[in-house]
Amino acid sequence: MPARLSPPSHAAAPPVAAPVTDAVHVVPPEHAPSARRWWVLVVLALTQLLVVLDGTIVSIALPQAQAELGLSDAQRQWVVTAYALAFGALLLLGGRIADYAGRKRTFLVGMAGFGVASLLAGFARDGVELVAARGLQGACAALLAPAALALLTVTFPAGRERNTAFAVFGSIAGVGAAVGLVLGGLLTELTDWRWCLWVNVPVVVVGLVAGGLLLRESRAEGDNRYDVLGTVLVVLGLGALVYGLTLAEQSWTAPGTLACLAAGVILLALFVVVESRTAQPLLPLRIVRDRVRAGAFLLQAVVGTLMIGALLYLSFHLQVVMGLSPLRAGLGSVPMTLVILVLAPVVTSLLPRVGPRPLMVTGPVVAAAGLLLLSRVTVGGSYVAEILPSQVVLGVGLALVLVPLQNVALAGVAPHDAGAASATVNAAMQVGGSVGLSVFTTVYAGALPATGEPGLPDLVAGYSAVFVAAAVTMVLGAVLAFALVRGPKERLLPAGDQVAVHLG
Repeated sequence: MPARLSPPSHAAAPPVAAPVTDAVHVVPPEHAPSARRWWVLVVLALTQLLVVLDGTIVSIALPQAQAELGLSDAQRQWVVTAYALAFGALLLLGGRIADYAGRKRTFLVGMAGFGVASLLAGFARDGVELVAARGLQGACAALLAPAALALLTVTFPAGRERNTAFAVFGSIAGVGAAVGLVLGGLLTELTDWRWCLWVNVPVVVVGLVAGGLLLRESRAEGDNRYDVLGTVLVVLGLGALVYGLTLAEQSWTAPGTLACLAAGVILLALFVVVESRTAQPLLPLRIVRDRVRAGAFLLQAVVGTLMIGALLYLSFHLQVVMGLSPLRAGLGSVPMTLVILVLAPVVTSLLPRVGPRPLMVTGPVVAAAGLLLLSRVTVGGSYVAEILPSQVVLGVGLALVLVPLQNVALAGVAPHDAGAASATVNAAMQVGGSVGLSVFTTVYAGALPATGEPGLPDLVAGYSAVFVAAAVTMVLGAVLAFALVRGPKERLLPAGDQVAVHLG
C-alpha cells in the first residue's frame, strides 16, 4: 500500500535570535558611514528573508516532492522536523560561535553552508538525502541567524537609526513568510519542487559577495569555552523525544517508542544537570528560573505547535481536498499573515497601556476559536465560507500573542543574558513546532481508518481532529500565561516601555 500523504508544513518563519554574550565585553567595529550602514542593513535583511523563505517556501512543494521521491509519512514529516529541530537545538551554540569566532566569519560560513545544503536538498534522490540536507540547512541557519542579528546590533549601536534598522529587520519575518508561501506555489506550479530549494542559491551568492565587501568583523572578548557536552545532550535528547513521538504513530506501547521517549527524557534531564554545573552553560538556568520568563518560553513553544505543527493540514486541505493549485494554495494561506502584520502596530501601541498578561491570555483563546472554526471543514466546502473566517480569527489571536511574547521574555534580563534569553524564546518556537508536528501527525493517523486507502472524507476527519487538538493546546497556553505571567505591567515590560515588535 502506498504511503499516505500527509500535508506540508506552514512553518512559521524561523525567527532570528539575538547574539549570545555571557558576561563578556563586546568590541564594536569601526563605525561605518551612514550610507554604508544602510547597505549593511540590506545584506542582513536579505539574510533574514533567506531563512524566513526557507521556513515556508518548501511547504507548498511537499506533496509534489513526496509523490516524486516516494517518501513515507515519517520521511515527509522529517523534511520539516529536521530543519526546525536542528535550528532550534543549535541556535544557542550558534550565538556563542558567532560571538567568539567572529560575527562576520560565522555569517559567511553559515551563508555558504546554507547554499550548499540547499543545492544538496534540491538534488536529493530519496527521502534520506532530503531529510539529511534539510537538517544541514537548519544547522547552518543556527550559525547564520544569530550572527546576522549580532552584526546588526554592532552596526547600529543606538539612536533612531537603530530603531529603524530593527523595525525593518523584524518586519521581514512577517512579510517573508507570506512571500515564501506564494513563491513556493509559483515555483512548484511553473517549474519543479526542487526550485523551491535551489532558489536559495542566488540569494546566497549575493549575500556572500556583499557580506564580504560590506561587513566588518567583530567579536566578544572573554573566556570563549563552548558547552560541547550540553549541546550534545540537548540535540540527542530532543531528537530522541521527537523520534519517539514519530514512532507513536504506529504504537504508543511499542518497545522502540518507549525506549526513545525514555532516552529523550533522561538526556534532557542530564542536560539540565550539566547546565547547572558548567561555568559557561549553553543555557544559563537563571534565565528560565524566573516564573514569568518561563511562562513566556512555554507559551512560545505552544505557539510553535500551531504555526509549525498544525497549520500544515490547512495547506494539505487546500491542495488535496479543495483541489487548489500550489500557487492558489499559497495565496490562500496568506490572509492570516496579513492580519498579523496589520494588527501588530495596533497591539504594540496597546501593550504599554494594558500590559502583556491580558493579551497573552486572550490571544491563545482567540486562536483556539479560529482553530475550532477550521475544524468544521467539509469535503465540498468553499474557501470563503470555511477557510477565510478562520484565518482572520487566527491572525487576530496570534497578533495578540506574538507582540508581547518576546518583550516579556526579555524584561528584566541582565545585559549579558539578553542574547541567551532571546535565543531561547526563538528556539522554543522551533522545538515546540517539532514536538507538535509529531504529536499532531499521530492524532491525524489515529483518525484515519485502520485499513484501506483513506478517501477525502477520512482525510478531512483527520484534519479536523488535528485542529481540535491544536485548539486544546492553545487553551493550555492561555492557562499557562494566566498562571505564570503575573505582576505589575511595568515589571513585565522592558525598561522604559520600549516595546519591540517581533513577528517571528
